[in-house]
Amino acid sequence: MKVIAPHGGRLIDRVVVGGERQKLLARAERMPRVRLNERERSDLDMIACGAMSPLEGFMDQANYHSVIDHKCLIGGLPWTIPISLSLKEDAGTDLRTGQEAALTDAAGQVLAILEISDIFPHDKDKEAMQVYGTTDTKHPGVEYVVRQMGKALLGGRVHVLERARYTEFNDRRRDPADLRQMISERGWRRVVGYQTRNPIHRAHEYIMKAALEICDGLLIHPLMGQTKSDDVPASVRMKVYEYMVQEYYPKDRVVLAVFPAAMRYGGPREAVFHAILRQNYGCTHFIVGRDHAGVSIDGKPFYGSFDAHYIFDEFDPDDLGITPLFFDHTFYCRACEGMASYKTCPHDSSHHVAISGTKVRELLRNGQFPPPEFSRPGVAKILIEAMQQRQAYNI
Repeated sequence: MKVIAPHGGRLIDRVVVGGERQKLLARAERMPRVRLNERERSDLDMIACGAMSPLEGFMDQANYHSVIDHKCLIGGLPWTIPISLSLKEDAGTDLRTGQEAALTDAAGQVLAILEISDIFPHDKDKEAMQVYGTTDTKHPGVEYVVRQMGKALLGGRVHVLERARYTEFNDRRRDPADLRQMISERGWRRVVGYQTRNPIHRAHEYIMKAALEICDGLLIHPLMGQTKSDDVPASVRMKVYEYMVQEYYPKDRVVLAVFPAAMRYGGPREAVFHAILRQNYGCTHFIVGRDHAGVSIDGKPFYGSFDAHYIFDEFDPDDLGITPLFFDHTFYCRACEGMASYKTCPHDSSHHVAISGTKVRELLRNGQFPPPEFSRPGVAKILIEAMQQRQAYNI
């Protein structure tokens, strides 16, 4: 079965193996070094396996500014989030364009070699405003740009010598090539991807199953890279995902796999970014919910509820490649006696089972189950047990 083409037409593979790898490792010992932070390590590994196709490395100046200003790479291919490598203050000043540098983790292990094609100033305020819509460091995406990145950026192709090693969820990790093969073997022509960084409640379940009605397969692809400290811990979320897949989804039509990206909380731009990357994993369709990749600042949502829907109107569907599926706010309606949305339910809100996140957290901390119309009891049980272990996070 033919699988959708990757973004840009070719699945990138930047991993070096065998004798060539040993030669590059030996050469790297004489190179200047650049230490990667957690997000950069995640980005490097996703470049390595093709999840960020067509990128072959960290963005040079021309592509960086094209993405910031025009939401596309040089040449016009849609891309909305800059993939940048920051020149840290402790890297020294001996780096030059045309030179190679060894990229290392915090412990000093060499992960890759960078062919430096560009060293250019980092306009942090411009990136913050263009990508995130604010320069307020209360926004976690802006906080990262302003406080965790250096004054300059490095661009260039990478040769990856050491893939990321994980201690959790290794049985759920699938590179794009692996998922593409799985999709082909299952004969799925239409595959819908679902992005999440939260537990699955009834509204999420309803959206996924509605999408599955028009597709052959569903990829539940929870983001398990770097997130905010108050997000639900990955280990707890994975228990929820596995429970839901086991109890409430058809086994022959669903795949649960880890999405190793770091969260940017970039709202509309990140929604497009998430869609593009799922195309590389073999998805033909992508679910875009209300306030996709959003964030709250001072207790209020920063992005508009449907800004992540509207941004897709800026792109030619043929250039984008993957088809977005837009979903409204969903809920259980007592009058309808089932799940519905504002698009499908004729009844006023007095019939809707509505419960705030604050109230849900209060119930769970007290060992009480939210209404079954909001959350499956088995999901609530997992979250209550985690709460009782004194883990503090948002639901």
